[in-house]
Amino acid sequence: MVSTSEHVYRAGLIAGFFRAFRWNLVLNLERNACVRVFHADVPTELPCLDISSISTSKGWIWHAVEFSAYGRTYKLSGLSASAAEQIAADLYTFVNSYLFALLEQERVALRSADARLRQDQYLAQSDLNHTMAHLPPSIATAVRHPLFDAELMPDAFRTALPHWLGMLINPGLRHDHNEAFVASEHVAFRDFFDDLDGRSLSLQQREACIRLEDNNLLVASAGSGKSATMVGKLAYVLEKKLYRPDEILLLAFNKSAADELKTRIARQLGVEEDALECRVTTFHALGRGIIQDVRGQPPQLANWVGHPAGEARVLDDIIKTLFESEPEFAALWSELLVVHPKADIPPQYFDRDADYERYISAKRRDGNITIGSLADVYVKSLQEQKIANWLWLHSVEFEYEKQVGVEDEAGEPRFLHPDFYYPQTGIIHEHFALNADGTSPFEGYALHAEAKRQSYRQNELDFFETTSAQANDATLIEVLKTELADRGYSFKRRDYAEIKKALEPVVIEHYHKIISTCIKHIRARHLTLEMLLEQAKSLHDKARAKVFTRVLWAISQDYSRRLDEAKEIDFDSMIADAIKMIETGQYQSPYSLILVDEFQDISEPRANLIRALRQQRPSCKVFAVGDDWQSIYRFAGSDISLFTQFQDHFGQCWTGRLEQTYRCNQLIAETAASFVQRNPAQLQKSVRSNRAAIPRSIRVIPVGDNDTKPDYTQACHAVLERLDTALGNIAEQWRTEPGTKLKVLALWRYNRLDPFAGKPPNFENIEVAGMSFHRAKGLEADYTVLLDVSEGDYGVPSQIEDDELLNLVIPRPEAFDYAEERRLFYVALTRASRGVYLLTHHRQSSRYIRELCQIAGDDVAFETIDGSPVENQCPDCKVGRVVQKRNRAGSWFRGCNQFPTCRYTENSRPQGKAKPRG
Repeated sequence: MVSTSEHVYRAGLIAGFFRAFRWNLVLNLERNACVRVFHADVPTELPCLDISSISTSKGWIWHAVEFSAYGRTYKLSGLSASAAEQIAADLYTFVNSYLFALLEQERVALRSADARLRQDQYLAQSDLNHTMAHLPPSIATAVRHPLFDAELMPDAFRTALPHWLGMLINPGLRHDHNEAFVASEHVAFRDFFDDLDGRSLSLQQREACIRLEDNNLLVASAGSGKSATMVGKLAYVLEKKLYRPDEILLLAFNKSAADELKTRIARQLGVEEDALECRVTTFHALGRGIIQDVRGQPPQLANWVGHPAGEARVLDDIIKTLFESEPEFAALWSELLVVHPKADIPPQYFDRDADYERYISAKRRDGNITIGSLADVYVKSLQEQKIANWLWLHSVEFEYEKQVGVEDEAGEPRFLHPDFYYPQTGIIHEHFALNADGTSPFEGYALHAEAKRQSYRQNELDFFETTSAQANDATLIEVLKTELADRGYSFKRRDYAEIKKALEPVVIEHYHKIISTCIKHIRARHLTLEMLLEQAKSLHDKARAKVFTRVLWAISQDYSRRLDEAKEIDFDSMIADAIKMIETGQYQSPYSLILVDEFQDISEPRANLIRALRQQRPSCKVFAVGDDWQSIYRFAGSDISLFTQFQDHFGQCWTGRLEQTYRCNQLIAETAASFVQRNPAQLQKSVRSNRAAIPRSIRVIPVGDNDTKPDYTQACHAVLERLDTALGNIAEQWRTEPGTKLKVLALWRYNRLDPFAGKPPNFENIEVAGMSFHRAKGLEADYTVLLDVSEGDYGVPSQIEDDELLNLVIPRPEAFDYAEERRLFYVALTRASRGVYLLTHHRQSSRYIRELCQIAGDDVAFETIDGSPVENQCPDCKVGRVVQKRNRAGSWFRGCNQFPTCRYTENSRPQGKAKPRG
């Protein structure tokens, strides 16, 4: 040491004899802006501000101090462990002393900042950063230095710092300030929140109004008053004068929702809607407005945009045009519709054999599964269905499992039943459930297949085979085509009119919907054909995915070409153009607070629009409100992970919850909440109702019997008549004034089930409306009647909606089976306050009803259409009835009619598993 203000450090005594360890480190407290390092007497001065890290390390013998500056690492070796630790600590303190000196020099500026930052408000990180941005840059340089350590400040110095700077340095102080502020605001604004938007807000609603972090997510429950909370939030910040009205943007997902919010906000603020200065609009209207502001004129939207069926008509026209002009497309589209109506997913991907069997077929014959084909024959697997449908499509005559006479090795006659027999040529075709290595998942099957081969050869029959392995590697149809062509077959594809007539309309509608969704993602994420084909390899049904991908690409290219040639855009293009204008600075955002309704329905492009607006104004805050349990618009491009992983996408956030429902009684609310949370990916909430539980307010009504098919139209009308009569008998308990009626919603999964043909009936005591589950979102009623809550492609859950093809374009697919269908059923369940009637197929009750029974037990009531208790209710599954049945040996016994889902018999409860189909 050369003076009391200068500290000099060297290697240890022994190490100092070595040239490599001849270094000096000088820390001068009077000239503390720099650190001086001498190596072999060559000095280097390093500014404290450039030293970004300090650490110690251990070599074979000696310890060392390492620190980085200018992107270069300096190493001071030849030290004992204690000496290295001491030097590192002294250097760390030395750097911080300089940083504290920078703050000391700007004491006046720091104090003046207090006047600009309101202390009577919730303080987000951006509020502190905004204050910092108006101060001399040396302050930010010091506080944001990677080695800055407030714990090393002298107590007197720390106490003298402005409170806001203390919060910036120590996040715990900001947290304490905000917690105290929220508590005080609850008191100060008690009267304000007691009468807001025509109601008294709950404590959770009030907290959500007061909190104002940079990113805020409010996780609501069905009927919990999220719209009232948004109105309250806006009214509160205006009351506090935290923002000017023209700095506030409120986004809704459709015009009707935006108009409703606008009306409620105007009513709360006591102004006319036309005089409302804050902007309440949709994403699309915002995008159009941004483009108009920049270009001076609105964008030219395609004429189908905004019309309910417009996009469907355009897609249909594109498909028709391509079908008529492009032979390759015509072949692919025909094959997609006919050969691949649903994915061939192996049985091992299903939790239960019963789930797999119900996936491949909703029908049973004599206790066995059956899978229909367009050739009017029933087959035993989806792979055989593909073959049968392909043969039908190309006009190849065949017989399924025809009896063929052969002789065994002893010359004795016997009969075989090949899968496919071609009468035109006598060719035999077997489709074997064999893997690529010749093995089979079924015991003894490979030997059985070989025995068949030997028999055909011995009898000199023309025979070829296809296998499950070919279905799995997407070569099945090509092999089939080649085998037949080699035997002289030519193929005549049926015309499109015949194909459409043979198909169920929902098949084409389903593919239209998937194509529409995929086009949105292709355009928004700039996906290429190569990217889609690569992703197709990861799906279970690779052949179907490959055909669909090529069909999709051709349609999307024609879709984009039509827009380009007409110099028009669609909604997705409009949002993309608006984002570009914001990011390039052509548009300057006036918004400092963005509130977003129904955030669970957000798509990637809409999320990017919000990010772009916020990026332009660093202090802009986002308040997103929604319910991930009600995310039901994946087909429209929504991505639920943007909600459930909000912080990952938008940054550090406050997350609040609205857990009190003002709609459903406690039984419905609690049961529905437990049901939807069986998917662990859904955010957890504990739902409470302000309405007491009504016992047995969830009622299940089996429809049809052994002699009749379910008639949901008749059943729905009968239940409504019964309800109307029952309510008339107790009108004095609910009717508040003459003419009052209770509201009833009749809901269905698909519009083809509409029991009213668009004209709901009139009743004395109930007002009835009917619509799909999707359209009912946001509505409420006293009672609901849910139709066809049964298993099947078009039941609940719908087994065609949870299509793996969407995973071609969705970046974060959901892993839980029928995740969106579960949320959709939750939406349907939670429309009612007093009671829910579930009409179900008497033999194919939905798995969801079984789950409700597991959750609510005897509070799920089973009854007939006239209200009588269901007789012979299965004691195991609850949803089935014990009926007289005959086993394969011909003996009679009594068992559950829900077999194979439930295997209860009166004498035993076997737990065996049904064999998967190959």
